[in-house]
Amino acid sequence: MMQPETVATNCDIIVIGGGPAGCTVAPLLAEKGYRVVVLEKARHPRFHIGESLLPANLPLFERLGVAEEVKAIGMEKWGAEFVSPWHEHTQVFNFSEAWDKSIPYAYQVMRSKFDDILIRNAASKGVDVHQGCKARSIDFLPDNSGAVVRAEHDDGRQSTWRARFVVDASGRDTFLANRFQIKHRNPRHNSSAVYGHFSGAGRHAGQAEGNITIYWFDYGWFWVIPMQGDVTSVGMVTWPHFMKTKGERSLTEFLMDGIRMCPALAERLKMASLVNEVEATGNFSYVSERNHGTNYVLLGDAYAFIDPVFSSGVLLAMNSGLMAAEAIDTCLSKPEMAASALRHFDRQMKHGPKEFSWFIYRVTNPVMRNMFMGPKNIFRVKEALLSMLAGDIFGKTPIWPSIFMFKVIYYIASAFNPRVSWNAMKKRKMNIRAVDESASGAKA
Repeated sequence: MMQPETVATNCDIIVIGGGPAGCTVAPLLAEKGYRVVVLEKARHPRFHIGESLLPANLPLFERLGVAEEVKAIGMEKWGAEFVSPWHEHTQVFNFSEAWDKSIPYAYQVMRSKFDDILIRNAASKGVDVHQGCKARSIDFLPDNSGAVVRAEHDDGRQSTWRARFVVDASGRDTFLANRFQIKHRNPRHNSSAVYGHFSGAGRHAGQAEGNITIYWFDYGWFWVIPMQGDVTSVGMVTWPHFMKTKGERSLTEFLMDGIRMCPALAERLKMASLVNEVEATGNFSYVSERNHGTNYVLLGDAYAFIDPVFSSGVLLAMNSGLMAAEAIDTCLSKPEMAASALRHFDRQMKHGPKEFSWFIYRVTNPVMRNMFMGPKNIFRVKEALLSMLAGDIFGKTPIWPSIFMFKVIYYIASAFNPRVSWNAMKKRKMNIRAVDESASGAKA
């Protein structure tokens, strides 16, 4: 039961959500001298997917001062492996062969531990962190001076904050997008995910032990992410219409039946057993109409989510926090430059999803699959592709002419295979159609 409302507490910035986006922007702003409050509905550590990080994350860990803590919980990830039932070989992309070879690895992490490191770091930097505290309502003040946020603690207490600026880092809860009614299904992509953690899964030898593996199958793809402590995350990302075939099966039965449809993965998991309850997520791909207003921003998954095939989620979330910290500082300290700062933030926020999306929309296309399984470095396109896979898309690495040439080669190859391309286009249009997911057991 909600308790009587208390007097509002003033702060400069209130951050709704204590995941990677919220726990990046919050300490960066606290370091600048702002009074920052974080509201996190759960209590860390808590289960979460998105365990595979990218090399481009590592400089952000250094910036936040958590590099050694993340290293201690991380399984080194030196590359990404793609396995196709339509090809006799596997293809491994090693980050050391990217354009910028200075960060040749990343980490696979248990998100419960990783997110706990980030939120504890935020608190240590002076952020007022409230775990087990869910934002319930928000009222923006008519004079654009900020907003009043009301929240409920898990013991029933109610708290109210008045903030000059609001950061929505609520992830898939999409706190502001839902209230503004600006969240929409992505018309160009649509997928669902079923996932769980396994012990006893087969692993590669040596340095490749921590590599992520992507397995294609007829109805989408699987991720396999090895982590410390003999825990391996396995997820099936598939089309919503395939999710509807689950019928009366449990999510565990549905996932295991899907694994059996992918013989290479089934072989790898033949001695494995589940160590947690299988979960599912529907409406996997969405986008909001905007990512900011006069005194608010939407970060990471609170703004948009496409597909996890390139492990871009945590990078985009943390990078959005980095960008937001600069924009918010400008808005509050130099109001005359606020509009320009938010326009710059908007361009940066759209850049990452746009660049990853071009590949994501085509990753199950036979022409694209052939290019991934037999990459050539003409015009340095393989190095540029590896830089994309490493998340090196926000810096000064000059990959974009080569990325452009990769796209040109893809379109030429598609033109030379018109029947394959036409059939792939029709199949994709059918696959991404909206369906009623209520019978699948997935949750939005």
